[in-house]
Amino acid sequence: MSDSLGWIGLGRMGDAMVTRLLKGGHPVMVWNRTRAKAEPLAALGATLAQSKLELAPLDIVFTMVSTTDDLKEILFAEGGLLTGPHKPKVIADSSSISQLGSAEIRERLEAMGVDFLCSPVSGNAKVAKAGKLLVVSSGPKAVYERVDPYLQVMARKVMWVGEGELSRIWKIAHNTMFGVIIQNLCEITVLAQKAGIPRHVFLESINDSVLGSMYTRYKTPVLCNLRFDQVTFTPQLLLKDMDLGMAAAKALGVAMPSAAATRESVARLVGRGQENVDFAVLLLETARDAGLELEAENVELSDGLES
Repeated sequence: MSDSLGWIGLGRMGDAMVTRLLKGGHPVMVWNRTRAKAEPLAALGATLAQSKLELAPLDIVFTMVSTTDDLKEILFAEGGLLTGPHKPKVIADSSSISQLGSAEIRERLEAMGVDFLCSPVSGNAKVAKAGKLLVVSSGPKAVYERVDPYLQVMARKVMWVGEGELSRIWKIAHNTMFGVIIQNLCEITVLAQKAGIPRHVFLESINDSVLGSMYTRYKTPVLCNLRFDQVTFTPQLLLKDMDLGMAAAKALGVAMPSAAATRESVARLVGRGQENVDFAVLLLETARDAGLELEAENVELSDGLES
């Protein structure tokens, strides 16, 4: 594991993942559009780059940004990573982007002699900090095997699902399910509360049933205490991913009625200005539709993500 490493994109997820690498003893050069977000990592041993081009001579550069256009910009726009005389050997991208956009980027990179690995993840920033991410990769098997040791440092499990952009389809399917589950979890929680069961009691029972999961457990404190200011994922980002899911379903001829209904519910959240809060704010909207105004229960609960 002697490759030189770089990282571009230090949002909630990127910051948590880089921290795992640094604490695992791997030096990383980092760049972020807002430099202030990168500065705390210097105390952990990160080197702060002044420009994206400083990362170009490195062996492997990881990227984690919001959209396909964002990824294209950091790679190919003026001053981008690949606009100078040096090129990294591998770009390993963990962004949630479309299959078509990813394929276009791969084609451009390969024409430059740069390998491309798609490595989207399952989990939010707190999951990443706890080292409990799932990473699902696609691309050339040899490239995956080169990057895998570093991915292992950031995750509880790393998988390779095949060549090309297959992990993009995995991530689109994953986040579409992500939306459908939170929609259903909010609906049944409101149903139980309107019948008289406190939220924390109902959600504890779900978590301990065959339906419980890491997802239902780590959303339980938020749903009970209504702390939607503790953002893990916004309605706007979820809407982007639901749209990717619906586009993929249309292209492949797959009917997804529950996902379609969820997409409209999330779109309504965004339309009402619920953009910069946690997506679990859907609970409040679902309750209001049922004639309930919820109050925080202010209970001490574990989210199951202790390191």
